[in-house]
Amino acid sequence: MQSTATRDVTVKKTSQRVLRILTLIILLLLAAQFLIGMLVNLYVTTIPPHPGVGAPEYFSGVAQAVAWALVHAPLFLLVHVIVGLLLFLGSLVVLGLAIASRRRAWIVTSIIGLLGIMAAGFNGASFMNYGEPFSSLFMSMGFLLAVIPYAISVYVTR
Repeated sequence: MQSTATRDVTVKKTSQRVLRILTLIILLLLAAQFLIGMLVNLYVTTIPPHPGVGAPEYFSGVAQAVAWALVHAPLFLLVHVIVGLLLFLGSLVVLGLAIASRRRAWIVTSIIGLLGIMAAGFNGASFMNYGEPFSSLFMSMGFLLAVIPYAISVYVTR
């Protein structure tokens, strides 16, 4: 029979491995998202009269723009939105597992990574709705705010 201490060590190693694998997947998705975003930037023009454009209430405008993009957007923009949603869901899973692991490094880096993904996503939708160049800048800053802590977490927790 396995002792409790041995079982706890095995569970911690398994949770660390799962966190590392999921974080590496998020980093790969972030790299893909960056490249897809460049394709959107170069080859997609969002047609101004879509739901959410110029919305007086920011968050409802974001929801309208994302819903429109999931149904009516050109292919590159559609893929960009889908990958962004997958990144958001994946970052929530990583945060949940980090909290369950009770490892401070994982918790801090996954919170910052989630905030970066959310910042990039909200500013991407904001760019679609309002067309302000600073939204594109903030989207790229959110990308960096996500990539850096996730990369640090994989390095630090080896």
